[in-house]
Amino acid sequence: MRGSGKKKRGRRIIRLVLLLLVLGAVGYFVVFKGVNRAVTVTYDTFTTRKGNISNTLSFSGSMSAKNYETLSADKAGTVRKIYVSEAENVEKNERLIRLSTGEMIKASFNGQVNEIAVSEGDEVTANQNLIQIVDFTEMTVSIRVDEYSISKVYLGQPCKVNLTALGTSFDTTIAHINRISSSNGNTAYYSVSCDVAVTEDVLPGMQVTVTIPLEEATDAVILSKSALSFAGDNSAYVLVRGDNDEMSQVPVTVGVDNNNYVEIVSGLTEGQTVYKVAEQKAAGNTGLFSGLQNLSTGSGQNNSSQNRQSRQNQGNYQRNTGGNMGGMPPGGMR
Repeated sequence: MRGSGKKKRGRRIIRLVLLLLVLGAVGYFVVFKGVNRAVTVTYDTFTTRKGNISNTLSFSGSMSAKNYETLSADKAGTVRKIYVSEAENVEKNERLIRLSTGEMIKASFNGQVNEIAVSEGDEVTANQNLIQIVDFTEMTVSIRVDEYSISKVYLGQPCKVNLTALGTSFDTTIAHINRISSSNGNTAYYSVSCDVAVTEDVLPGMQVTVTIPLEEATDAVILSKSALSFAGDNSAYVLVRGDNDEMSQVPVTVGVDNNNYVEIVSGLTEGQTVYKVAEQKAAGNTGLFSGLQNLSTGSGQNNSSQNRQSRQNQGNYQRNTGGNMGGMPPGGMR
């Protein structure tokens, strides 16, 4: 009888062990394998187009008169005659003011009377300012170019002067570069100027932006820079959806970059749609797996099998989503 009881207990133990093994296997495949498959990926879409693209250097400055003069008396005397009035246009060598000393004040260039500081009959002293002449048709703009950009600037280089207040612009060229730094800080700056033939509504002191084009591509395939991803060697690629609805990485060669859009030299054609991973989201932890994880976390113990499973999930995750869809931002420039 005793032997029979021992056999029955042994059979019950064996059945219990087998049941636990079966439950463990089912739990592994249902819980852990299910987690591996539960990955949701959403994409942003972008479409290439034909167009022109350029990158530029941009600097702030202000308008100033290129030619102006303030005329004064050589000797003390009396103002006998004023021949002009304010805002009147005058020509070179035209008479402006005659003094009692016989001195005749004349314009030395074509311009406009900006200010008359005296009246007929006034007594004046030597070197006292009498009248100011300004040429408002020719302006100059000075900008400060930092040490990182000065090597890209040269005499005669085309540039565009944009007036903020008037919403107008003028094409001109770089006229002067002072190659001696004008600052003593951590960054060196160099004075660069350009001359501008302007309209009568442009006045000295108005704020401007000077843009200097560096590269330009016309009738090129253009793509938003946000669509690019980058491999470990920093080479650019995009995601393209295939006939089987799977994403594949297509390498692209980029050209002109203005920080918002890039020229696609090779790899894509006009009107082609590409994709960029917007979000990669694994399913939330629920059910038995969640309870086991919470129990492990609450006890403060690290489960080595869960760590191994996490690494396995990460590998499956990257294979399911085509690897690293993120990207390190490249340098750029507008």
